Amino acid sequence: MPEPAPLLSVAGITKSFGGLAALTEVSLEVRRGEIFGLIGPNGAGKTTLFNVLTGLYQPDRGDFIFDGERLVGLKPHHVAAYGIARTFQNIRLFGNMSALENVMVGRHVRTRSGVFGAILRTAATRSEEAAIVRRAYELLDYVGIVQHAGGLARHLSYGDQRRLEIARALATEPLLLALDEPAAGMNATETNELKRLLEKIRGDGVTLLLIEHDVKLVMGLCDRVAVLDYGKKIAEGAPAAVRRDPAVIEAYLGGSLA
Repeated sequence: MPEPAPLLSVAGITKSFGGLAALTEVSLEVRRGEIFGLIGPNGAGKTTLFNVLTGLYQPDRGDFIFDGERLVGLKPHHVAAYGIARTFQNIRLFGNMSALENVMVGRHVRTRSGVFGAILRTAATRSEEAAIVRRAYELLDYVGIVQHAGGLARHLSYGDQRRLEIARALATEPLLLALDEPAAGMNATETNELKRLLEKIRGDGVTLLLIEHDVKLVMGLCDRVAVLDYGKKIAEGAPAAVRRDPAVIEAYLGGSLA
């Protein structure tokens, strides 16, 4: 039997800022149901690639296909509607809204009621709003912070804010969840809890694309890993093979140490 088509296929993505090449001919494939890691030193282009894939940046060249659809050129909310959700390196929650309200906001790409329904408060609109609240509670329970549903997002602990951001992303019903350094700033206990949560999310059918500086977490969690350095992909494969790659060792440790 032929292998199924990848969920995400990235081909030759190139992006420059003021003459500085952030990405150069980056290509990779993410298979359905896997956890795919994207690592590299600071400034390697990892977040820039995420921004291209989620519609925040448009590439200078290159293309990407997601679930059979070409998404280059689409706005972020359209990309989300196709099934790519993301979290950010710097947490971007609505601090003065409750945890429940933050998750409800994430649900907007799946709502059907229009402006007139909201104004007239039709039965369909009320029913949909009730369903959104129920789903938001379910997702808060899923990530382990339902006890904080009514509390302001800015009052949550750092680890719980990370979990809330994941819950909000899951509210969009993604096929692919792109996580930009979700373990940043976490202690060892929080990191282990995050690892279990990500494994649960994958087990429930969501494919994960992960940027992370915690190499130990990546190597213990991901099925495959790609490495960027100065905007170019220098390695891709199983974690054990990537860890032994001389180009990867040099990128992280420097030529003399390598």
